[in-house]
Amino acid sequence: MASINLIEAFQDFKDEENIDRPTLMKVMEDVFKTLLRKKYGSDENFDVIVNAEKGDLEILRHRMIVEDGEVMDPLAEIEYSEATKIEPDFEVGEELFEEINMEHFGRRSILAAKQTLASRISDLKKNVLVKKYADRIGDLITAEVYQPWRKEVLLMDEDGNELLLPRSEQIPQDFFKKGDTVKAVVKKVELKNNNPVIILSRTHPSFLAKLLEIEVPEIFDGLISIRKIVREPGERAKVAVESFDDRIDPVGACVGMKGSRIHGIVRELKNENIDVIPFTNNIQLLVQRALTPAKITRMNIDTERKEADVYLPADQVSLAIGRKGVNIKLACELTDLDIDVFRDSEGDEEEFDIDLDEFTDEIDKWVIDELKKVGCDTARDVLQLSSEELERRTDLEKETIDELRRILQEEFEKE
Repeated sequence: MASINLIEAFQDFKDEENIDRPTLMKVMEDVFKTLLRKKYGSDENFDVIVNAEKGDLEILRHRMIVEDGEVMDPLAEIEYSEATKIEPDFEVGEELFEEINMEHFGRRSILAAKQTLASRISDLKKNVLVKKYADRIGDLITAEVYQPWRKEVLLMDEDGNELLLPRSEQIPQDFFKKGDTVKAVVKKVELKNNNPVIILSRTHPSFLAKLLEIEVPEIFDGLISIRKIVREPGERAKVAVESFDDRIDPVGACVGMKGSRIHGIVRELKNENIDVIPFTNNIQLLVQRALTPAKITRMNIDTERKEADVYLPADQVSLAIGRKGVNIKLACELTDLDIDVFRDSEGDEEEFDIDLDEFTDEIDKWVIDELKKVGCDTARDVLQLSSEELERRTDLEKETIDELRRILQEEFEKE
C-alpha cells in the first residue's frame, strides 16, 4: 500500500461539524497508533504520517539492521539477511524504513479502527459544541423552530445544532410553530447521557438586557449602564439604568422618542410592561421609583433588617401592589428590601384622590388617554376643571364630558 487515502473521506464531515483539519488528523494518528499497539504491543518504532497537503496517510516502521542471530528486540531490530530481501544495498548498522500495508492488519482490525475513528470524531463534535455555547452563555441568538412539543421546543441554529427552549423558559404568551424564527439567550449547557444539551431562555433578565442593548446604542457603547433587571415574564419588568454622561437622560434614551425604542422590545416580550427607572444610591428614592406608578406619601426603612414600610393614599395602594401582586414583588427584588404597603390615614379627607386608570371598566381607555394628554391623571384633576374648559382643551364632546364627570363625582360620593 503506497498510501491510505482516508483524510479526504472525512473532509466533508470535518467541514460540516466545524472540526479543524489539524485536530482531525491528530485523531486519525492516535487511532492508528492504537491499532499498532494492539498488533505489535508497542508503537515506539512506528511513524504514522498524515499528509495534510495530499490528504493521505502512511505508516512507516523503522528497525536497526544487525548481524544474523544478534536480534535482541524484534520490534526495534532486523537481521541483515532479512533486510537485504527488502533492499539488497542495505548494510549492518543502517536503519531500515518499511511501509506497512493496511491489509497487514486484517479486515476485522480495520473495521474496528473505523468504528473507533467515528466514535472519536463524534466526541470531538460534542466537545466543539459544548465549548462553542459555553463561551456564549448570556448571549442573544436567533434560531429556527424545528419541532414544537408540549414541554419544550426544539430549535436549530445556523450550523444545524439542536437547541432546547423548555416551557419554563418561555414567556407564558409564547406560541411557536415549525419554521418560526425565535430570539433567546443561551442560559446553560448540560450533559445528558454524555450528550451536550444547550438550554435557551426568554424569561431570564439577560434576555431583556440584550434586547435593550440592541435597541439602545448608548447601552451598547457603554454610556448607559443597566444596573439591575427584574422580571415577571409576560406581565411586568423593572429596569434600573444609570448614565455615565450627564448630558444623557438614561430613561429617555431607553424609551426613545414617543416610545420608539421600547415598543419593539415590548412586542418581543408579548406586551410585557417595562418600567425604566433611573438608578440611585439613595435608597428612599429608589424605593419610590421602584413602586412606580404608585405615588408614596412617606416611608420608614430599616436597612439592617432590609425592611421598608411604605405609606400611600388609599387610591394608590392597589397601584403599588399591582395585578396579582407583581408590582410590589418586583420592587422588593429591585431594591433588595422586604416592602410592606399601608394606607396612609393622615389627611385622607384632604388628599384622597383616585387614579383615572381605576375607571377603565366605566370609561373608555381612549377617553382616559385624552384626559392624560392635558395633565389630568386623577379624578380630582378632571373635576377641578369646568366642562367648558375640558371641552376646549380636549377633543371630547360635551355629552362625553358630562358623563365622565358624573361617574367621577359619584365615586367620591360613595367614599
